[in-house]
Amino acid sequence: VAGALAILIIGFMGVKLIKKLIVKGMKHHGMDDTLVSFVSTLVHMGMKLAVIIAALEALHVKTASLSALLGAAGLAVGLALQGSLSNFAAGVLMIIFKPISLGDFVEINGVSGTVKQIGILTTDLDTLDNRHVVVSNSNVMANNIINFTYNDKRRVDLVAGISYGDDIDKARAAIEEVMAGFDEILADPKPDILVKAMADSSVNFDVRPWCNPKDYWTVYYGVTEGIKKKFDERGITIPFPQRDVHLYEHKDD
Repeated sequence: VAGALAILIIGFMGVKLIKKLIVKGMKHHGMDDTLVSFVSTLVHMGMKLAVIIAALEALHVKTASLSALLGAAGLAVGLALQGSLSNFAAGVLMIIFKPISLGDFVEINGVSGTVKQIGILTTDLDTLDNRHVVVSNSNVMANNIINFTYNDKRRVDLVAGISYGDDIDKARAAIEEVMAGFDEILADPKPDILVKAMADSSVNFDVRPWCNPKDYWTVYYGVTEGIKKKFDERGITIPFPQRDVHLYEHKDD
């Protein structure tokens, strides 16, 4: 009994010390706090279980059957929680490799939103219309992730159409004037104003200013409205789809 108590006391003290060393080492290498907490807890529980089994051995308790029972129970729990374990593994990978971070605006499997929380099993997103979406971590890692805020610059893609009778250079100058009025638009890279296509009813420009990710929607909606107002001011026509209909009159003999 004295030996078993000594094993428990010394063993638990050793487990506590090892846990502190693991936490210190992981933080020293800059690992995420969530990963540090989960790994240290799992290691702590495993080592405590090993100390308890050693103490039982000191009491001459046969632990072979106990180990087999624990193994069977662990297998059953593992099978029952297979999906959760998959999410757990995916969560650990997300914490290590950081494909997304808190505050990023992302699209995952067709769902777009701002990352509010990265848990060990699920990731929480808030959509633009303020819906809260919970995505399993395994689903996050199994699909393509589009991270709109990962880079420090983002391009805004707009299309502006003018009629065939309007002057292209005059329209380009009007668009340049509109974009010059936005402080959110970056000077480098320089915005593009390119003739994209001669469509059925209009000559279309690709308008491509650059901005910081947080200013994307300000630039998108502001430039769109500004181009419409500027075209109206300069007498530049924004055409609508139209068709020519020819009527033929047939005279009876």
